Amino acid sequence: MPGKDPGPQIKDKDQYEALRDKGYSKEKSARISNSKGAEKRGGSSGDYEDRSKEDLYAEAKKADIKGRSKMTKKELMHALRSN
Repeated sequence: MPGKDPGPQIKDKDQYEALRDKGYSKEKSARISNSKGAEKRGGSSGDYEDRSKEDLYAEAKKADIKGRSKMTKKELMHALRSN
């Protein structure tokens, strides 16, 4: 990712690149890095690894992730991170 310009529509390019390096999708990275005050929010949900499959399933349901009922815990974590 370093060296590539994400384009003029991205307001905080450093944050965008950091999120992409963490594995976030292009859409989610752009949405976060373009939102006002994004640097002051977040960080309270904790690691997905520390949560139960049932908790992850509930989060996936809130996010309307398709196919969640057949996903493993690892698949739920990946789907939530890339949503």
